[in-house]
Amino acid sequence: MPSKNTFTRKAFTTALLAGLASAATTGALAQTAAADPFPSKPVTIVTPFAPGSGPDAVMRLLGEVLAKKWNQRVVVDNRPGGGGFIAIDVAKRAAPDGYTLIMLDSEHVSALPHLYKQRGFRTLDAFDPVAVIFRTPFLVAVSAESKYKTMADLIAGAKAANGNTTYGSWGVGSPGHLGGVMLEGLSGLKMQHVAYRDVGQLYISVSTGDVNWSLGSIPSSRPAFQSGKLRYLAVAAPKRIPQMPDVPTVAESGGPAKFEVSSFVMLLAPKGMPDALAQKINADVAQAIADPAVRARYDSFAFEPLSWSKADILANAQAKSATYQQLVQQGNISLD
Repeated sequence: MPSKNTFTRKAFTTALLAGLASAATTGALAQTAAADPFPSKPVTIVTPFAPGSGPDAVMRLLGEVLAKKWNQRVVVDNRPGGGGFIAIDVAKRAAPDGYTLIMLDSEHVSALPHLYKQRGFRTLDAFDPVAVIFRTPFLVAVSAESKYKTMADLIAGAKAANGNTTYGSWGVGSPGHLGGVMLEGLSGLKMQHVAYRDVGQLYISVSTGDVNWSLGSIPSSRPAFQSGKLRYLAVAAPKRIPQMPDVPTVAESGGPAKFEVSSFVMLLAPKGMPDALAQKINADVAQAIADPAVRARYDSFAFEPLSWSKADILANAQAKSATYQQLVQQGNISLD
């Protein structure tokens, strides 16, 4: 009959062996991680932007630069539609290991929760910002034949029209729509919003005078501008942009100085990415943006390169959220 001490010795020996095995396993994993730095396989960038759009074109170019740096493929996975939720639903199910990132703009992050209140979805509850890609300004566009020559003309004309002035945008809740609501509030106007599914059709309608004006980024509105059918009244920014030096700011054109409309685009990861990995990706993206070919593409689109940390992205997203919450309430806008 074995003694109680025999069982004690066996239990101790078993526990000791288990502990040594666990330590060995942990050490092996640590060595594997050290020998297998990120990335060790292709990285996928999920995006709600359609193929051929300005953000898509920039992301593909950035992806090529990052692929050379990382020695791994960078795959851009376009999932347009659904207000951004199609892409969001794909990316939020991924592991926070850096191998699946999502490219969103400040409206997906800051406006979407206010536009879809019944969903109870807050973008920053599901994702962490990793790196900023660019910021784009918007310009006020009218037909080349429009009687409006300045922002002062547009505002005076809208006041005289008693609510019959129209402005177009590329969707309910877009910067083009919310920017119009902002101008109404700042100038004491009431106008009619017209939403378009196709951004190309929007600027055709502006150029023919079917709608009186719209906001537009350079990539989206440039074809109509270059064909001589569209004219820019002003840039909705504090200062002129180098790509359009002859276009005044809104304030210079007789409009409200606080009328500023811009959007910034960023990379985010599913919640829980380690800080060290997020910082590495942030630094690698910043280095890719500094590539001459990338900067040349930025210049052609009037995209502004930014060097924001995670804290900077969060601060700017929160500021946008406060503005969009006010505008959504002011315009009584809902996408539920």
